Amino acid sequence: MTPTQSSHTTLSVAVLGAGAVGCFYGGMLARAGHRVTLIGRQTHVQAMASHGLRMQTLTFDETVPLAASTEASAVAGADVVLFAVKSPDTEAAGEQMRAHLKPGALVLCLQNGVDNAERLRAVLPGVSVAAAVVYVATEMADPGHLRHHGRGELVIEPSEQSAELAQALVTAGVPTEVSDNVRGALWSKLVLNCAYNALSAVGRIAYGELVQRPGVTDVMRDVVAECLAVAAADGVSIPGDEDAAVRRIAETMPTQYSSTAQDLIRGKPSEIDHLNGYVVRRGSALGVPTPANRVLWAVTKLVEPA
Repeated sequence: MTPTQSSHTTLSVAVLGAGAVGCFYGGMLARAGHRVTLIGRQTHVQAMASHGLRMQTLTFDETVPLAASTEASAVAGADVVLFAVKSPDTEAAGEQMRAHLKPGALVLCLQNGVDNAERLRAVLPGVSVAAAVVYVATEMADPGHLRHHGRGELVIEPSEQSAELAQALVTAGVPTEVSDNVRGALWSKLVLNCAYNALSAVGRIAYGELVQRPGVTDVMRDVVAECLAVAAADGVSIPGDEDAAVRRIAETMPTQYSSTAQDLIRGKPSEIDHLNGYVVRRGSALGVPTPANRVLWAVTKLVEPA
């Protein structure tokens, strides 16, 4: 059954970087009746403009009508911009949309890594930018065709607009929490990415099978320990049991390939510099050794397209 829209005002939403993550959250909001424009690559835009976005999820398989564009200027008039470009493109994409943002718009970062909101604020002075932590397993199966493998929760940084957006997301079927410790939650997600992404990418293997391979869980344990040591040295409070969270990923997303693996399979550069590479850089700056993360970062760079 399609979620019913809340009594709140219908939102105008633009998704800049309409890949698998952006299409999932934009699609869920569009399905709930909000006005959504997906901004992405030409092949996906053509498919969605012609036929809508096919959302093949664990609970429904529907085609959702929405608008689509290849131009960053399509953020014009949006109350909310879901910012889902790859981490290396953060500043460039922010600058491209800056002149077109509606006064008072909220830009919500749905990106891997822990410093994207900070980097985006630097190129969008005076704009409300909030970080979000994303827990969803998705892929673009074909142009305009989203496949959902599990989960979908969001943790959002507080802002003037965060509560209203969170309510809209919850009503749309997206579990959403506004948290004062988004930095800790971002680091918690970073630890998960560091444990899984490079190994899934190098092995071209899904999470459920990955953890069955010899030595993998031992490597993950070393990576997690290094990440937690760097976080502690950086004054970051990570909520929850991170070892249990790492185990849960393979249990709840067994068929998922990491975003890094999906990038390499498509012959595209990855975000590894903002995952294991970030931990290596912060560890070096703080005097914390990170040999396991350094090896995973270096090996991924070896197999990444030049």
